[in-house]
Amino acid sequence: MRKKTYAMRYVAGQPVERIFPPNGMLHVGQARPPGAPITPGASLRVLVWNIFKQQRADWMSVLQTFGKEAQLVLLQEAQTTPELIRFATSNYLAADQVPAFVLPQHPSGVMTLAAAHPVYCCPLREREPLLRLAKSALITAYPLPDGRMLMVVNIHAVNFSLGIDVYSKQLGPIGEQLVHHTGPVIMAGDFNAWSRQRMNALYRFAREMGLREVRFTDDHRRKAFGRPLDFVFYRGLQVGEATVLVTRASDHNPLLVEFAAAPAAQA
Repeated sequence: MRKKTYAMRYVAGQPVERIFPPNGMLHVGQARPPGAPITPGASLRVLVWNIFKQQRADWMSVLQTFGKEAQLVLLQEAQTTPELIRFATSNYLAADQVPAFVLPQHPSGVMTLAAAHPVYCCPLREREPLLRLAKSALITAYPLPDGRMLMVVNIHAVNFSLGIDVYSKQLGPIGEQLVHHTGPVIMAGDFNAWSRQRMNALYRFAREMGLREVRFTDDHRRKAFGRPLDFVFYRGLQVGEATVLVTRASDHNPLLVEFAAAPAAQA
């Protein structure tokens, strides 16, 4: 029997809340009433980082230095340790984590920290066919100052699988959401795109969803077999600055991207 998929929501001063997948998609009204926008101005700063379960020193200093400046922090392999939860709830209005698998003490999975409360939250999990461990993804949505809704996809793609069937299967439910969403989109995370097949599947998916890839001038992204693992894709936004931060605080380098909201006509 498959375990139920859910997200854990952490908000300062409130009990931890378990969020189950919604009965419908964002476009059919499965959203909470919008509150304050994710950013007060035209720019939106996003940090994307596989944090390696906080196993290395200095991970907190990286988050404190670069995370506090970001309105969105998309973490993969985030363990819900007291230190991380304290940082998240002290600096962000909401932190949503999808436990992919439970370690002896703290669950690990994707976690999205946001400067606004999400109006929509859809947790997803996909089991690794070989190791039988799960990888998680999270779809959230936040209001923008111009009234549009930003859909954010935080993903840690399955790693150990033969062929691309399971890899493509994990992208399927995400595509069902993106194809119906008319507003801006950010899809980012650790895509484990270490083979030509996986890269082709990922780029094909991005084309079908109308997503563009963020390009990094000094590209110090973590690679496997010569191919980068971490990506940021977007739609309905404009890229300002895009930087790869070099650090030893994880086995992945963080990606820092500053977006500007494109006019609605371009979205």
